[in-house]
Amino acid sequence: MTLIIGILALLFLVLTVLVIGKTQDLLKSVKGVKEVEDDSEVDGANDWNALGLMVFWVLSVVGVVWSFLDAKKDFLPEASSPHGRETDYWFWVSMAVITVAFFIVNTLLFYFPLRYKYNKNRKATFYPHNNKLEVIWTVIPALVMAGLVFTGLRVWNRVMDDAPEDAEVIEIMGRQFAWAVRYPGVDDNELGNYDYRLMDDAAGNNFGIDFTDPNSFDDFTNGTEMHIPKGKPVLLKIRARDVLHSVFIPHMRVKMDAVPGMPTKFWFVADKSTEDMRAELNNPDFNYEIACTEICGRSHFGMKLLLVVDEPEEYEAWKKEQQPFLSLNPGFVEKVPDNLKARALKYVETEDAEVAMVTEEVEVVE
Repeated sequence: MTLIIGILALLFLVLTVLVIGKTQDLLKSVKGVKEVEDDSEVDGANDWNALGLMVFWVLSVVGVVWSFLDAKKDFLPEASSPHGRETDYWFWVSMAVITVAFFIVNTLLFYFPLRYKYNKNRKATFYPHNNKLEVIWTVIPALVMAGLVFTGLRVWNRVMDDAPEDAEVIEIMGRQFAWAVRYPGVDDNELGNYDYRLMDDAAGNNFGIDFTDPNSFDDFTNGTEMHIPKGKPVLLKIRARDVLHSVFIPHMRVKMDAVPGMPTKFWFVADKSTEDMRAELNNPDFNYEIACTEICGRSHFGMKLLLVVDEPEEYEAWKKEQQPFLSLNPGFVEKVPDNLKARALKYVETEDAEVAMVTEEVEVVE
C-alpha cells in the first residue's frame, strides 16, 4: 500500500512538472516571446494535456475502487441492533447516490477537454443560458437531497425517541479513565436518585447515590463489565464526572457523549448475544466492548469496558446473583432517614437488620 501511494505521488509530481512546462511554453507564445509558425505545437500540447487528464482520471477511478475494496475489511463491523442496521442501510444509500453523482460529474469534466480540445476548424458556440437545463440540474438534486434528508430525519427521530416503558434502565458514568455501571435491583427494578454533592470516593460512593430514596437500596454497581439482555430495549442513562467522554458501542451503533453536569441517554435493542456473535464469526474469543470516543486525557486510549449480551433468562439470573451496593457498604445505612431505615436494613446482614425485618413483619400483620 505504501509503495503504491509512493508511485502515485511520484507520477503526480512528474505530470505536474510537465503541465507547468507546457503552460509556460503556451504563455510565451501568447505574449509574443516565441513565434508560432503554425498550430501544430498548440495542437500537440492540447492533445497531450487532454490525454493526460483522461489517463489520470482512469487511474484515479481504479485507485479509488481498489482502495475501497482493500479497506472494506476495516469498516465498522456488522451491526448487532435493528437501528444499527437501518442506519447502515441509509448511510450506504447516501454514499451510493453521492458516488454516482461524483463519477458522472468528474467523468464529464475529464472527458470534455479530450472531446472539445482546440480545433482551428471549429468555432465556439455562444451559449449563455438554457432554462430547461437550469430546471433539470436544480430540481433533480433538490429532490434527491430532500429524499435523503427526510428519510434520515425519520430514522433519527425513531432512534432518539423515548425508550419503551419496559426498557431495562442502566446508568453508565464516565470518569478519567474508566466506566462505572449502576443497575436497578431486582426488588423494585428502578434506579434510585443520585446527587453529585454526595460523591465520595474515599467512602466508596463514587456514583453519589442518594440513600434518602428507597429505590437506591437494592441498586448494585459494576466497574469491570456491563451486562444487558438480548432482544429487550435497553436505556442507557449517561453522565460524566470530570471531563467530556463518549459512550461508543461499535457493533450496536451506539454513540452518545457523556457531558459533565448534563445527563444524556440512548436506547437500543441488542438482538445478537455475545455467544451468537462468537458462533457467527467463528471466534470463541469475541467480545463486545464499550469505548470512549472523546479524547479525555493521557489514558483515553485505555478507557474501555467489557459488554456482555446475555440471553434474557441468563441476564435475570446474573442480576439475582449481584449484591446491592448497600450490602457491600453497610456504613451508608447511616445516610438513610430514620423512617426508611427498616427497609434499608433488609440489605445489611447485621443483628439490627434481623430485628428490623421482624418488626416490619409484625407491623404488616397488625
